[in-house]
Amino acid sequence: MEHNFLLSQTDKRPMYQQIMEQVKQRIAVGDWRPNTPLPSIRELATETKVSIITVKRAYMELEREGVIFTQQGKGSWVNDSQDLNELQRLELRQQVEKVIKLAKSLNISEDDLVEMIKKYK
Repeated sequence: MEHNFLLSQTDKRPMYQQIMEQVKQRIAVGDWRPNTPLPSIRELATETKVSIITVKRAYMELEREGVIFTQQGKGSWVNDSQDLNELQRLELRQQVEKVIKLAKSLNISEDDLVEMIKKYK
């Protein structure tokens, strides 16, 4: 099964952090609900063309943060006791940062950006 993780060699962040971000994003937007199984470490390593060690590190960090839980020999799942609201706020902050960066690159003023946002109320 294809999970469509997109990892960038030009991104300054390590691959394991890119994987972590994409897992959190899928949970925050509701694509992966509590108790959803994650792809196996081997499966995701093959799909993303990174080492098993890289995926394992991402999963270990996600588990340490309480985002997922793992049962040895059985797999990893989205944790049902995590703070979904906090993950969603983090996702929103990251998207806002991207919007601000794009607006600056297009020379859109802060006032114009605020007006654009107000139109979507």
